[in-house]
Amino acid sequence: MSKHSIVVLISGFGSNLQALIDASKLPTANFEISLVVSNKKSAYGLERAAQNGIPTFAQSLKTFKDEGKTRVDFDVALAKEILARSQPKLIVLAGWMHILSPEFLSFFPGKVINLHPALPGQFDGAHAIERAFEAFKKGEIKNTGIMVHRVIPEVDRGEVILKQEIPILDSDTLEALEERIHSHEHQLIVAGTIEALKAL
Repeated sequence: MSKHSIVVLISGFGSNLQALIDASKLPTANFEISLVVSNKKSAYGLERAAQNGIPTFAQSLKTFKDEGKTRVDFDVALAKEILARSQPKLIVLAGWMHILSPEFLSFFPGKVINLHPALPGQFDGAHAIERAFEAFKKGEIKNTGIMVHRVIPEVDRGEVILKQEIPILDSDTLEALEERIHSHEHQLIVAGTIEALKAL
């Protein structure tokens, strides 16, 4: 079975990247990771990639801003650098903490997906788990969830590829809830990547 090339964008520890790396080695996988990109040079996920022989690239928004350039300048340069190094069938955002502009997305129309730790229409944007936990404590919700969705200019509003509800327990601390969500994320990001590739 031929495998599709994917590029994974990260900003930190890279546990979801590790799930993708592990899955890509299975005979049943329909993808291989051709490049890992980070907007932070210190991201441990870059080390994970290097340990598995995957090329890496880091580019900092701060460097662009220090040169008087804009976020859009950063995004366009990033997109061009990705295309210079790889021709990905799909780009997977796995803990990528930077909102991508329409200019970036125009280079990869319909080919960027994101993992977000909330259900569709709930807790868009940053700190989704913390906000869900606060809403639970106020009695506003009983569960939260995770989703893999296509990326559009509106944050966390793209077409949902896969989603999964996750209960919040009365005994939960924020840390316990985060741990449970992350354990499910590792499965959903792999399944979502496989599904998104099938649809392309």
